[in-house]
Amino acid sequence: MAKPKEIKTNAMRILDKLKINYQHQSYVCTEFVDGRQTADLLNLPYKQVYKTLVTAGKSKNYFVFVIPIDKELDMKKAAKSVGEKSIAMIHLKDLTAITGYVRGGCTAIGMKKQFKTVIDETAKNFDTIYISGGKVGLQLELSPDDFCRAAPAVYDDVMINN
Repeated sequence: MAKPKEIKTNAMRILDKLKINYQHQSYVCTEFVDGRQTADLLNLPYKQVYKTLVTAGKSKNYFVFVIPIDKELDMKKAAKSVGEKSIAMIHLKDLTAITGYVRGGCTAIGMKKQFKTVIDETAKNFDTIYISGGKVGLQLELSPDDFCRAAPAVYDDVMINN
């Protein structure tokens, strides 16, 4: 009997094309779960699981920020990091049209259009981090530097320090 074909997301295809090593984990998900619930389901440490946030600047350009799931984006630091006076979170209803991804499955790798992407510098503290794999129910584990290469992203301090 033939082995079932593994379904690849756009993010996974990009990582494969760039020859970037990654691991993936999936979980059953019938409704939206937040990053903490995902980490709990997969028994992952919160500080290594990163969420993807999409914002819009005064310039009407979009910017992507990747921060730990249990932290908050510092809007002033984030705006400064992308050269904007201010930024605001996009409306959830616009997420798929802007990124091509749905809530809970959004990743900076392989969005419809390449937006300036910033990952919080705390990611450098880890050998690997976990990010959404491009669909609800899928997490990818890869090195932060490989994420930066695939996204492409830069490091900066963009979290509220608490």
